[in-house]
Amino acid sequence: MYAVFRSGGKQYRAAKGDVLRVEKLDAEEGATVEFDEVLLVGEGSDIKVGHPVLTGSTVSGKVVRQGKSRKVPVVKFKRRQNYLRQGSHRQFFTEVEITGISGASAKKAAPKKEAAADEKPAAKKAAKKKTAKKAAAKKTAAKKPAAKKPAAKKKAAKKTAPGKDDQD
Repeated sequence: MYAVFRSGGKQYRAAKGDVLRVEKLDAEEGATVEFDEVLLVGEGSDIKVGHPVLTGSTVSGKVVRQGKSRKVPVVKFKRRQNYLRQGSHRQFFTEVEITGISGASAKKAAPKKEAAADEKPAAKKAAKKKTAKKAAAKKTAAKKPAAKKPAAKKKAAKKTAPGKDDQD
């Protein structure tokens, strides 16, 4: 069984026994944590997808360690401006071992009306198709090819031979 859950603005796919690096959590090593924002729970072809989350389902884990990732160079540079700033960054993380996944049902949508609901969407789809065709026809009628203007002719400058007046 596996699950997709959200933590620290990121989504993670986890199965029982996996060790994941998640964004830093406020928990000490050896403490248990639970992730309740579960988006998907699945096993084989049986998959439950939340809308947006599954209610009542959790992913539990045990904090293995806290740490910092590798150094990442940070360079700000603007050419020809005598501007160069160099630094580095190390992101904090929490390593969590997944100990269990409890899957529950997805949020259920409101029950649909059987007879009336089937007719209305079909009518709306037909109306949308007609309006789309009319809009397309208007666009093609409005787009007439513009008449091209003839290129401006360049006037050639007359060259005169040097005469008696120019040689003084």
